This record gives sequence, structure tokens and C-alpha cells, in this order.
Amino acid sequence: MENKNNCDNDLLKRCGVTQSQFKGSNGKVLNYCRKEAGDWSKVEKVPLVLFLHGAGERGDNNWSQLVHGASELTSYCQQKDIAALLLFPQCPANMQWVNTPWGEVEHSLPEISENLQLAMEMLDFECADSKIDLNRIYIVGISMGGYGTWDALSRFPEKFAAAFPICGGADIKMAERLKNIPILTYHGDSDTVVPTCRTRNIYAAIKAAGGEKITYVEVPDCGHESWVIAFAKRENWDWLFSQSK
Repeated sequence: MENKNNCDNDLLKRCGVTQSQFKGSNGKVLNYCRKEAGDWSKVEKVPLVLFLHGAGERGDNNWSQLVHGASELTSYCQQKDIAALLLFPQCPANMQWVNTPWGEVEHSLPEISENLQLAMEMLDFECADSKIDLNRIYIVGISMGGYGTWDALSRFPEKFAAAFPICGGADIKMAERLKNIPILTYHGDSDTVVPTCRTRNIYAAIKAAGGEKITYVEVPDCGHESWVIAFAKRENWDWLFSQSK
């Protein structure tokens, strides 16, 4: 049987992150991992990536949020010699980035969840560093974190230069707010966890609102885990880091 601590240590080491905590305005604490990728001394400003994990990575160990996507993102930055700040907050067990059932075919924007509010406050705290390029703040999320990505974009469209939500869902009534944000979104055509129509519908709504900056890729025969395909394509990371306000 694999030793959990070895898994913990190997993943933290492979991603090269440090474990941190942020205390929000409500007194609650958010666990997150952070990585200062690349050589910051070589550039005047660095972009920032906020990564929102899925439901299976919730907890309080401050490392499970790295299971999907973190290795691909940190490896990409290393291989391309990209200086950036990478942030990976962890949602506690039995809580959500967005308080809506992810199996439903639609939802209306609810009150912001406690943990997404904490993540946004943590983002603002990290953005206060003068080294951060406020014109290159990106948000990425999978599944429950895909919902969180769409939700954050809907509430704070001015914060983000681009977004990469995967197999999530949005309130289609927010399309007008989203239409000018560069968005690359993926969903599997056979997803039985989050209905594929969630991404199809927000894509169609944004296009109907006049949005020309959204790209939708529907992945055949992958079930729910369309992020495996999305994160394996280096051109997707190239696209993300090329975006600026």
C-alpha cells in the first residue's frame, strides 16, 4: 500500500510549491499552495495563475489540490522558462466553490460562497505584490473548480485577462459580462458528472451576446476527465500565457 505521506511529499516536491495559509476578513483560514515559478529577477513583472481544483481534491491537507493540473502547469513554466506566480487554494471537505449542484442543467448565480470569497481575498492579497502584472491575471479550474472559474469571472470580470474553465457550468444570464474575456473552455461529450450542455450553453450564450474571444473544445469519449486532454496540449498553456488586457 502506498504511504500517504510519501504521496504528499512527492507531489509537493514535484510541483515545487510551498504550503501557505490566508486568513480572510471573516476570520476563516484558507489553505493554499504557491509557487514562484522561474527567475523573477529577469523580468519586470510576472503573471499570476489562480487554479481552482475539483470536488475530489477537497480537504484540509493542503496538497490534494495539486493532484490534477498542477504538475502540468508547473512543468510547463519550467520548460518554457516562464516567471509567474501560481496559486492553488484548497476548498474544505463537503464545501464548494459555488453553492449549486453540479449535476443540474442550469443555475442562477447564487450568493458568493465562503471559500470562493476567501480565494478572491487571497488573490487580492497576492496581487498587492508590486511584482505582479495586474494585466495578466489568469484563472483555471476543473469540474467544481470550473464552476468556480465561471462564477469568479461573472462576479469580477475586470480582474482577469483570460480564463481556462474545464467541465464546469455558468449562469447563462451572465453572458453579457463574459463576452469580452478571452476564454478557452473544454468539456467531454460523454460527461455524466457535469452535463455537457453546461459548457455548450454558456458558449452559445456568449456568442449570441457578440462574444468573439471564446473557444470551446468538446472532447469525444473522455467522460468527465476532459482536463487530461486539455492540460496535455502545450498550445493551451501557450495561449493562456499570451493573453493580456
